[in-house]
Amino acid sequence: MRAILLGFALGVWWLQQQARLPDVIAWCACCTAFVIAIASGAIEPRARIASFALAACALGFAYAAIRADVRLREQLPARYEQRDIELTGFVRGMPERRADGTRFLFEVEANGAKLHDFPRVVRLLWMSGDHVPDLHAGERWSLMARLKRPHANANFGLRDAEATLLERGIRATGYVSAAREPRRLHADASGPRLTIDRLRARARERIETVLGDAPHRGIIVALAVGAQDAVSDADWTVMRATGTSHLVAISGLHIGFVAGLAALIVGFVWKRVRVRGLSAPLIAATPKAAAIGATVFAACYAALAGFNVPAQRTLWMLLVVALAFFFGRRPSSSLVLLWALAFVLIADPWAVTAPGFWLSFCAVAAILHAIASAGRRASRAQTEERDDVDQWDRVDPSEVGHRPQHVAKRRPLAIVARFAARARRYIASSARVQYAVTIALAPLTAYWFSQIPLLGPLANAFAIPWISALVTPATLAGLMLPAPLDAPMLHVAHAALSVLCDMLARLANAAPASLWLLPRPDAFALAASCVGVAWALAPRGWPLRFAAPLTWLPLLAPAMHPAPVGAFRVTALDIGQGSALVVETARHTLLFDAGPGPESTHAGERIVVPYLQAAGVRALDALVISHSDSDHAGGAPAVLQSIAVRQLLASLPAQDASWSDARARGAQTLRCAAGQRWTWDGVEFRMLWPEPGPLSGRPNRQSCVLKVTNGAGRSALFAADIEADVERMLIARDASDLRADVLIVPHHGSRTSSTEPFLDSVGPLAAIFQVGYRNRFHHPHPTVFARYRMRDIVLSRSDEDGAARIEIGSQITFERYRQSHARYWMAR
Repeated sequence: MRAILLGFALGVWWLQQQARLPDVIAWCACCTAFVIAIASGAIEPRARIASFALAACALGFAYAAIRADVRLREQLPARYEQRDIELTGFVRGMPERRADGTRFLFEVEANGAKLHDFPRVVRLLWMSGDHVPDLHAGERWSLMARLKRPHANANFGLRDAEATLLERGIRATGYVSAAREPRRLHADASGPRLTIDRLRARARERIETVLGDAPHRGIIVALAVGAQDAVSDADWTVMRATGTSHLVAISGLHIGFVAGLAALIVGFVWKRVRVRGLSAPLIAATPKAAAIGATVFAACYAALAGFNVPAQRTLWMLLVVALAFFFGRRPSSSLVLLWALAFVLIADPWAVTAPGFWLSFCAVAAILHAIASAGRRASRAQTEERDDVDQWDRVDPSEVGHRPQHVAKRRPLAIVARFAARARRYIASSARVQYAVTIALAPLTAYWFSQIPLLGPLANAFAIPWISALVTPATLAGLMLPAPLDAPMLHVAHAALSVLCDMLARLANAAPASLWLLPRPDAFALAASCVGVAWALAPRGWPLRFAAPLTWLPLLAPAMHPAPVGAFRVTALDIGQGSALVVETARHTLLFDAGPGPESTHAGERIVVPYLQAAGVRALDALVISHSDSDHAGGAPAVLQSIAVRQLLASLPAQDASWSDARARGAQTLRCAAGQRWTWDGVEFRMLWPEPGPLSGRPNRQSCVLKVTNGAGRSALFAADIEADVERMLIARDASDLRADVLIVPHHGSRTSSTEPFLDSVGPLAAIFQVGYRNRFHHPHPTVFARYRMRDIVLSRSDEDGAARIEIGSQITFERYRQSHARYWMAR
């Protein structure tokens, strides 16, 4: 059965790696494999396990494909993007209040375009300037919205956000349009899901009313209802540094604690209940009543959490154990976990694309493995404990012949010995579990987040019991008690949480280098480290177990793949409407622009910094900020805060905060100007614009223009946001200086740039447009784009291709993310 369940999960995972959904040939192959595997298992008993596992794999692949096909049928036609469409429906979930407005899920019941396969669930932003009302789950509205297909940034080494949208069933995104005043309808929607959403919203409002502006209020909200949007940036920073971020979510740990507490309470009460004069345990055994109570309470708490993957996993495990108990079975822990795995994937085949899925199941698997290993030594430990205690229980020979109760009477030192033995076993077991979880999750943490928190084991050793024994029970008590009795418990929960957060902050400050930043491992490094984890957690006596750390070398000391000497690599990140380009030589790295900042999409923090960390860039030899427009310079503060920068070259006003910020962090600062030149690893960098002297004119006219040339004479031109007037001046000065094989298109392809003489002077073989999907500036302009196409230039657009990577040596190689990492949901 274990092989069958694992085979089903493998089939679901394999479908999520496909570039397209199965066609007729693939379906025939899948059905044939299923039939042959079933027949082989029925005919040949010795191959039954492998055959049935293969059949389960084919079944999982087919099931996930059918679910994907059904979900992708809901699609917004391209011709209806960014058009005002009347929508009638109701609010779902918990609306998220943000600085720019309120973001919420809207379930569409009717659309003004009369489209048949219109997206059922869309995510909308009601912008703050439009007098946003307080939205609640179930409220029916008629409103005008401008929608786009579910598009997200696509970059090397980072998570695919479009998969997350697909998993949540969001098939379009957009905003509430002001074309017509939204109208609240009288009849609210109803249903079990909306009832749960209303309860979650009511609980959140109660907590926010009681705690007000308390500094850690967001964590209490997250523990109560699973909404993490209110957690402050300061709390996130401390928890990431100490490896305790998982405590903010309602995880399996919290649900298991609630289930255990419920089982104790229900069992205690059930023993004392009488029904028509008959004791309740005579009607149904107390353990069975406790199991039902534990499952019901766990289901309620999982519903409050929004049924995230860890909550689902824990709930399914409890249900499997409860059913087995009712039928008199005792399934092994591994089988319970695998049944939960299958049920989670049946409910949500896209869960395998989320880090929470892997972290949750792998953590539990490691814990069960550690407990099983400890169980093999339990009998020996118990024997030792009895030996320790028996020496204090020995009968004095002078008491032989006395009454038996004197012989059975235990001496005080025996109680102390027994307590010490149990405490020793508990500490050893806790340390073993923490060790197993730490090393089991380290490869996954490095893969998903490019870091390993070194303080995690120490911080979790006291944070997990503190949250489980103090904060969570007080929070739940506050939710269950009516007002005003809820206020004292919520204040107690926040006070206990404040003490914990202070301890974690002191721990993080005492070890500022507590995060071990690692490049994102490739498939070989990840597989090798996972083998090493299983090897290290093997029972004592396993051959060469001491050599397990050697398998971690590809993860902890990865082989870097820099550009050869005399060549360079350019990565144009997909950051939406803006610019961010990473230039790498053999031993140096330069970042040209840092993308939008907090005033827009937070791309500097969300994309640029994580990409640099995933690529193994710990320090930038140069950060070039071409000019002060926010889509180029907005992400600079995030980069300066997270990545060491040796030199800042920029065309920014003297009063810009980036200058002082860079100098405070030890970086040299220099205004970029024509004539600057330096060489790294046989690659020449030359600044062509702006003119030396005081900055004048619009920011676009001040843009830094950089040309990078390798030893073979191949070059790339970074034109920032220059427009036609600057292009003419550059041509007049020396048109030959502009000649380049790769061009980063000036001003995102606006109609005020990329003039015919400029393109003739550059003569590029390839050009990259960094533009946002359906951006409000309509970049690139159709005329300008056609101008490039008529010259047979290889083109890449970030809105269509995602990030682009160009290796420029003696030859030029071009890689587009959405082609090399294609998945079936992209552009759907």
